[in-house]
Amino acid sequence: MQLDPIQLRVLGSLIEKEITTPENYPLSLNALVNACNQRSSRDPVLELTEEDVRQALHALEDLALATPVRDARVPKYEHRIRTVLNLRRDETAILCLLMLRGPQTPGELRGRADRLFTFDDLAAVNSTLERLASRPPSDETTPENTGPLTVILPRQPGSREARYAHLLGGPPDLSATGPDRSPGQTEAPGSSTSRVAQLEAEVATLSAALQSLQSRVDRLESHIEAPVSGDDSSVR
Repeated sequence: MQLDPIQLRVLGSLIEKEITTPENYPLSLNALVNACNQRSSRDPVLELTEEDVRQALHALEDLALATPVRDARVPKYEHRIRTVLNLRRDETAILCLLMLRGPQTPGELRGRADRLFTFDDLAAVNSTLERLASRPPSDETTPENTGPLTVILPRQPGSREARYAHLLGGPPDLSATGPDRSPGQTEAPGSSTSRVAQLEAEVATLSAALQSLQSRVDRLESHIEAPVSGDDSSVR
């Protein structure tokens, strides 16, 4: 699953509005455009057109992540991510925040999640993040699994907490503002810190993918070896 930034913004906005304003959900196209372009609780702030959002909805419908509701005079839309990815409510809230605001620390996620889900403490947030990061890959018996959905990013210089990012759009973007930089302040693209952080994030993402592949290989080997061992025992 490789969603682009507009698709992620549309999906995240649908999730947020379902939880925070259920009386206005599902959303019309106009309401969804406004939700995507709002200036609060969004990073970065976007200026999407109706056509941008409509095209993103078509892509999400193809993936069964969104669906139109035809029981109104104006077409409305709802998300299906909890069903498709078999998510709990706390997991849905975390993914929503990461889609709408980019990489964040567990402390930031807890402070911003109140309207979506109430976490008792940081341990609860960390438990949810770890559960999302360790999801097994799909196979014949568990097609709803998709492998890891979050990844921990390298801790930035001067920061106390590491940030987490979602993996619904491929490797995370390290250009997002981190806790140790003020908004608008960026590192030089060629700086050693920037290059090292980029490489570390890529290694973290590849490691998560490798673990998923290894888990799948182990299961396949167990299925292959089972009948062989049975044949050996019958010969003896």
